[in-house]
This record gives sequence, structure tokens and C-alpha cells, in this order.
Amino acid sequence: MRTFDCVTVSDSLIDLVRIGNSEQGNPVYEANPGGAPVNVLAMLSRLGHKTAFNGKVGDDAFGRQIVSALNEMSIDTANVIFDKEHHTTLALVAKLPNGDRDFSFIFGADKFFVKEDVNDKLLSDTRALHFCTISMAQNPSRETTRYAVELAKKLDALISFDPNLRPPLWNSLDEAKVEIGWGISQCDILKISDNEIEWFTGEKDFDKAVEIIREKYNIPLICVTMGKAGSRAYYADKIVSAETFLSYKPVETTGAGDCFCGCMLHYVLERGLDSLSEKQLYEMLRFANAGATLVTQKKGALRVMPTKAEIEGLLTPMS
Repeated sequence: MRTFDCVTVSDSLIDLVRIGNSEQGNPVYEANPGGAPVNVLAMLSRLGHKTAFNGKVGDDAFGRQIVSALNEMSIDTANVIFDKEHHTTLALVAKLPNGDRDFSFIFGADKFFVKEDVNDKLLSDTRALHFCTISMAQNPSRETTRYAVELAKKLDALISFDPNLRPPLWNSLDEAKVEIGWGISQCDILKISDNEIEWFTGEKDFDKAVEIIREKYNIPLICVTMGKAGSRAYYADKIVSAETFLSYKPVETTGAGDCFCGCMLHYVLERGLDSLSEKQLYEMLRFANAGATLVTQKKGALRVMPTKAEIEGLLTPMS
């Protein structure tokens, strides 16, 4: 029996989210602890799973804020390292008129996460490893992430991957495509957004885009999130779609994809990845869509992940 249900490595940061202007007309930002992988862990912890983070933060106020928030969410922080040489990574997030978000990054400690910082024993003691490509935009964290994923795979952990493409992080999108391709080649579960799969495959039809991916990579479960159009699961010969909750207008979309991913992983960790029926896939998507909707009703991400009761409360009227 393994101690942890899911762990992640490397990525953690502070999202500085613009919340308005000061009396002088200057932009005002709120410091929200997060990072896509740890947001996923927060959702899993909300749902009763044991999770752990192995990464590096700055030995500063923001780094301590992140660790405090992880502890608050019952995410194990025994393998978090405080870096005395580099500050905590910051992401400035601004909401665009079309509802999308604009990101600017100030790199810090998590980019200096090296192989020696990885706790190999932790990876042998988890049922699943979840990762994104934010840590893979530059070295040494790129090589470290690859090392951790390959080791966890050898140790028979379930590998979950969300590309979480952030163009400003990369020297070029061609470089990003190579690293995302590597991530896809390693995973058992792929969560990918509509804009990411179109960019990666060049195909607007999601069914055809998944066929392109499957021709090259053997992935048991692929989930495509489609914004207002809901989500879709591809499993064996099954294609299942689930509607979203259009009556709920988002306050902020930060963390919605991470919440979806956490809910999806919860379902797989509870039921396994073998012999999933169309009904089960639909239940999984509905649950994940509901969770993601609830996150968009609040500002922030890591600390506002919904509880199982809140998700089931949103689903009940549709039953």
C-alpha cells in the first residue's frame, strides 16, 4: 500500500492577480499562492486524497505563504526546499476584455529545482504523479521534471499530464511543442484544452485531433476541455461529451482547468483506469465540469477549490 495518492514536483508560484486600481489609478494585485500542479493537489486533498509536493520556493515571505497554504490544504510539504539564493516565482495575471487571461512571469526558485532535490522514495510511495510543462520551459527544472516523471513511471505510478501552455514562458513555441510532445508520450491520462490541442495538432475538429495524437501515443484516457462547450473524454473506442453550466457566469477562470484535472484524477483514483463505461465517463466529466464551474465563482485558485458536498450540490438539480 502506497502512502500518497498523488504527488507533483517543481511548480509552485504566487499568482499576482489584478483586482482593480488604487485611488491613484495604479493597478492593485492580490497575491494568491498556486501553480497548476499544486492546484490539482489542492483539489484532490479537498476530495480526501493524500497528496505531497516536492519542490522549491524562495526563502522569503511569498515562499512561506505558499508552504502555509499547502499545509492549510493538507498537502504534505516535508519535501519543499527553501532556496536562499532565488526568490519565489511570480506570475502577474491580468484579465483581458474577452475574458481570457494575460500572464507575465518573473522566474525564481522553482526553476532551480535540480535532480538532487527530488525525493526518489516519495515517488516510490505514490499511486500517481501529475505534472505540467511550466517547469519544463527552461533548465535545470526541465531535466529534473523529466527525471521525476521517468522514475515515477518505472515505479508503476499512474502518470497524469496537463500541458498548461503559457507562451510567454518559452523561447519559442516550437520548443514548447517538443516538450509537450514528450509529456504526452509519458502519460496515462492527458487533460488538454481546446486551444492547446488545436495548436498541437493543427486540427480544429477535436475527434480528428485526438486521432492524430493516438496515432503516435498510446494514452488510455484523454480529456479535452472546451470552455462553454463542456468537455469530452476519449477512452478505448468511446467518445463521451458532457455539458457545462452555462447559467453560471465566471468571476475569474484561474484554476478552473486545474480543478477539472483534480476531479478527473479523483474519479480514476477511486475506480481505476480499466473498463470504464460510457456512464462512468459521463459521471466523471459532469463532476469535473461542476468543480471547475464552482472555482470560477471565486477569486483565487488553490484555497478556493470546492468540497465534494459543494460539487454534488451543484449536480443534484440535474439528476
